[in-house]
Amino acid sequence: MASKGLQKNKVLKEAPKATAALNTYNQTPRKVRLVTDLIKGKKVPDALAQLSFLPKRAAEPIKKLILSAAANAKTRGENPDTLRVKNITVDSAGMLVKYVPRAMGRGAPVRHRRSQVKVELA
Repeated sequence: MASKGLQKNKVLKEAPKATAALNTYNQTPRKVRLVTDLIKGKKVPDALAQLSFLPKRAAEPIKKLILSAAANAKTRGENPDTLRVKNITVDSAGMLVKYVPRAMGRGAPVRHRRSQVKVELA
């Protein structure tokens, strides 16, 4: 039988107003996370302004991804200027493994890591 003690408050998660995903981007997740950590939690115009002047290779694809999510929000009837970057995650999207010749007839693997980026605006 269940106790009649205090129940924890149930937290209602707010559904994201817009999402966008970049499934395979040919750069390591570690380097892409450096860019995404800078814009997490910022308003969309502020994030786009910061990405415009960031001298990292991943800044341009992330900027396009946020613009895509903002366009998705606009088609749903939201104002993209009032939205924030609620969550942005960078995961591994697998590796392309090639082999390079080394000494004494051996081969060594070269791992080209890829990223998968998902953004949620709320």
